[in-house]
Amino acid sequence: MALIKSISGIRGTIGGKPGEALTPIDVVKYTIAYATWAMQNSEKKKIVIGRDARTSGELISKLVSSTLQSLGLDVIDLGLSTTPTVEMAVVWESAAGGIIITASHNPGQWNALKLLNHNGEFLSEKDGKKILSLANKKDTEFADIKNIGKYSLKKDYIEKHIDAILNLPLVDKEAIANRNFRIAIDCVNSTGGLAVPMLLKALGVKEITPYFCEPNGIFPHNPEPLPENLGFISSEIAKGKFDLGIVVDPDVDRLCFINEDGSMFGEEYTLVAVADYVLKHKLQGNTVSNLSSTRALKDITLKAGGNHYASAVGEVNVVESMKLHNAVIGGEGNGGIILPDLHYGRDALVGIALFLTHLAKFGKTISMLKMKYPSYHISKNKIELAPNTDMDFILKSIKEKYIKQPINDIDGVKIEFDKEWVHLRQSNTEPIIRIYSESETLATAEHLAQKLIIDIKEIIKQKSNQ
Repeated sequence: MALIKSISGIRGTIGGKPGEALTPIDVVKYTIAYATWAMQNSEKKKIVIGRDARTSGELISKLVSSTLQSLGLDVIDLGLSTTPTVEMAVVWESAAGGIIITASHNPGQWNALKLLNHNGEFLSEKDGKKILSLANKKDTEFADIKNIGKYSLKKDYIEKHIDAILNLPLVDKEAIANRNFRIAIDCVNSTGGLAVPMLLKALGVKEITPYFCEPNGIFPHNPEPLPENLGFISSEIAKGKFDLGIVVDPDVDRLCFINEDGSMFGEEYTLVAVADYVLKHKLQGNTVSNLSSTRALKDITLKAGGNHYASAVGEVNVVESMKLHNAVIGGEGNGGIILPDLHYGRDALVGIALFLTHLAKFGKTISMLKMKYPSYHISKNKIELAPNTDMDFILKSIKEKYIKQPINDIDGVKIEFDKEWVHLRQSNTEPIIRIYSESETLATAEHLAQKLIIDIKEIIKQKSNQ
């Protein structure tokens, strides 16, 4: 059993003892803390909620809704929805905030409360810490019978979300319809099974073959949209009947594409391709991605005359940097697309619409589109250390060793070597340093990671001998 409390929300496995998993008691406890924070920061008495399709979702949604009402807050429940849809609904409803009941890409035994502010964006570190501290208070006062909050169910927000996407100037419905795309989709039996077919039909796509699109929450495979989890749809596309495949995670904020031959377009290149299209229509637009994302985005941004900025890992950090640098698009290398013209949140649906417009206007196959971009490969590794290891000392020593190289230390340590880089981040929950590296070949990227692992081991050995 597990319960992970962070500034962005509460995540845990279902069942077990309070405080050790996401039990009903924990759901109520942290909903109270969030509601208290929301009422302290807004005069609005309305909270938007929505959930993905995982089997524990309805139970947790009822707990969240009842708790909010008992504190005097009105609840707008979107029912089965997507994370970006809830984010947009918070603004449209002029609500004090929102709670998305989803564990995103985690397996089915997990669920979570993702917490939003009144802008429909994830909480700042300051606000997240405040909510965690409020969870330990024992003096909650509930509303009397005359002041219990109202409840309303609104199931049309996915349609509103799609309408907003269709109204974007950069989305060309006619171009998409004229390409007569044959598309296979895998929505991992969650709410993408509702939203993605609806979007594709609205864009004029006529040949849609759905795999795992029944929103029953029974995930047919690991729900994280990574190549190792997409064997079935990849093999179907390899038979030659489709122009491309589209895969989303359970709450539809991550997106990846599959080439016409069943090979992977690459989740790192989802943002690169969409950004390429957006930058063609924005004069000298800036972009943002996190430190662990491919440098291909930087390459195409500089080529287009804009500037690229790297943020700390985490959506809230990407959004903060995008606002600071007036970025026209940003996101993360996990398939997360953030388009400020729509809203400041990762949104697979707008990513699909922009990508298909781009591919339709390109006029060739998706694999040929991929060949347009700089080819990089990322290697992801980690080194497990003793519980008492001085992580800060290790990172400081690495910085000193590579002092002549460009270094970014806003989130761990990232070292650049011409067109190669390595990024070291320590885990917040385990004695682990994660090591991400990128180069023009996977072998070189892996070699770079192994070199840093050797450096770390040598640093530990030297310190122990002091």
